[in-house]
Amino acid sequence: MATERDPLIVNPSNLTQHHPLQAGPRDIPKSTRYGILVGLWSATFLSSVNTTLVATLLPSISSDFNKSHEASWLGTSYLLAVCTFTPLYGRLCTIMGRRGANQLAVCITALGTLLCGLSTNMEMLVAARFLAGMGGGGILTTCTITTSDMYSMRSRGLAQGVQSVFNGLGMGLGGPIGGLISDRFGWRWAFLIQMPLFVLSLIFTTYNLRYVTPGKGKDIKDVLKRIDYGGSCVLLLSVGSCLVFMSMKYNEDLPWSNQWVYVPLALACISSVIFVLVELLVAPEPIMAPFLLKQKVPVLVGANNFLVSLCNFSVMYFFPMWFQTVALTSATTAGLHLMPNSVCMSAGSLFAGWMMHRTGKYKLINLIFGFFPFIGITLITLMREDSGSLQMWLSIIPLGFGNAVVLQTNLVALLAHLSEDSMAVGTGFGSLFRGMGQVGGVAISSALFQYKLDYELRSRIHGEGAAEIVNQIRHSTTFVGKLPPDLQRAARDSYAISLRAVFTLAACSTLLAYLIRLPIPEKNLDSQPNETDTRPKSIDFGADSRALDPANGRHAVDTDEGAEDTRPLLSNRERRFTTLEPTEGTQNLESASIGGSARKR
Repeated sequence: MATERDPLIVNPSNLTQHHPLQAGPRDIPKSTRYGILVGLWSATFLSSVNTTLVATLLPSISSDFNKSHEASWLGTSYLLAVCTFTPLYGRLCTIMGRRGANQLAVCITALGTLLCGLSTNMEMLVAARFLAGMGGGGILTTCTITTSDMYSMRSRGLAQGVQSVFNGLGMGLGGPIGGLISDRFGWRWAFLIQMPLFVLSLIFTTYNLRYVTPGKGKDIKDVLKRIDYGGSCVLLLSVGSCLVFMSMKYNEDLPWSNQWVYVPLALACISSVIFVLVELLVAPEPIMAPFLLKQKVPVLVGANNFLVSLCNFSVMYFFPMWFQTVALTSATTAGLHLMPNSVCMSAGSLFAGWMMHRTGKYKLINLIFGFFPFIGITLITLMREDSGSLQMWLSIIPLGFGNAVVLQTNLVALLAHLSEDSMAVGTGFGSLFRGMGQVGGVAISSALFQYKLDYELRSRIHGEGAAEIVNQIRHSTTFVGKLPPDLQRAARDSYAISLRAVFTLAACSTLLAYLIRLPIPEKNLDSQPNETDTRPKSIDFGADSRALDPANGRHAVDTDEGAEDTRPLLSNRERRFTTLEPTEGTQNLESASIGGSARKR
């Protein structure tokens, strides 16, 4: 209890020195904060690397297992898990603490990555990729929440911009790193070599991520009951069934009458309807808040995120293949062609954050640089074997830079049009559509590619044994370079036309995304009309200290003027729409006995 001898202003350094587990996220020393960021951002980099790593490993892996037609599952299985399990980690941050949730995600990702390197068949590798994806999306979510804890709103944009640099570097370097390691040591080492960095991340978070956030005194069992298990499971079933349908129909060439075609299609349609019903009527805290579907800006941003992600992943997964099958380059060279995209994605994220911080606006830079991706994908679509080096190496630059600007500005536009207590669910809403676009980008473009490639090969290769040759070419991309000149010419032309169809799909999606973004209104970022409560909040590291007024069922909160403010309690029957964080504050934990370090206090 405070006495007259206690100082009115407490030195944060003294708080950290004498009570290390009682320090808040804004009170920790700079060295500790930087140690936390090293642990978080190294894991962010690895998560992003694993997203695009297999792009240049597909030919080597599929040829090793002789299952090129199933290679797209290496990407879609990872992205499917990211799409489904990412929203759950925000709630785990409130149950286990920031460190516990982050380290759980890192350990799951590390285990899945290790099993990828030790896989003995394609099925085991796909399952290991799914396991890695279960943690990969959680790494990004827990890093975002922890960074938001440590920085004020004014500094948060810059901190998130730097995190986006590591995210962009990982996305862009995944292909080159994978190709380089695959050529030198074999594709397995592209996964195994990541283990030391995972250990490094765990060490830094273990020794530094020990701050404590205010608790609300909620029981852990009550929190676990509020997780949208039903919505997550049905979403996984819906998207997974759709992927099985497209794989069996277009990758395996099964007829419509086959049960592996019509059963997954029917299951995908039925589970999609069930997902909507669960989110609207059943889930206490839906992963996709229905009330946002009634607002223009969230719907436009969600549709844009889906189309932009579809464009990005269609290009990232098939751009290296063009150089390996059409230009007949090595995996290393093919992966290096993604390097300009990596640099420009990071530069675009920083540029967008700097411009919005300087001008307080986002619409103009979105309109100008948002058209760059269409220019880039058009240049990629027009590539030929005899195209110049500048077009082959630099055509992807407008795509990476423009899409990075678009994603950053759209996130700010979404948050600017939401109330303070809806920002968490709004972020999750946009991330959900972004994840679905990533899955769709790989799955839809793969189905289109396989369908077009089969048609082109069969129209060019005839005679005895033609069906077997076509099957070998489709199942092993490295087989193209070993063919006799006449068959090689037919295979390279077929791959060129099929890949051009994928790039055309990406061009249409980015153009449609640009048109969808046009109605998003401008809003001055300096004004904060959505903040209804601007009183300074006192830091309480214990349970929720607000007294409950039994007369009206409200919490009593003392203001600076001595007046009493009343806020309605949440009814037991009221459905709260939260995805990443509690609506009552970005730093609250659900349990009074668990802090940010997930240790008993």
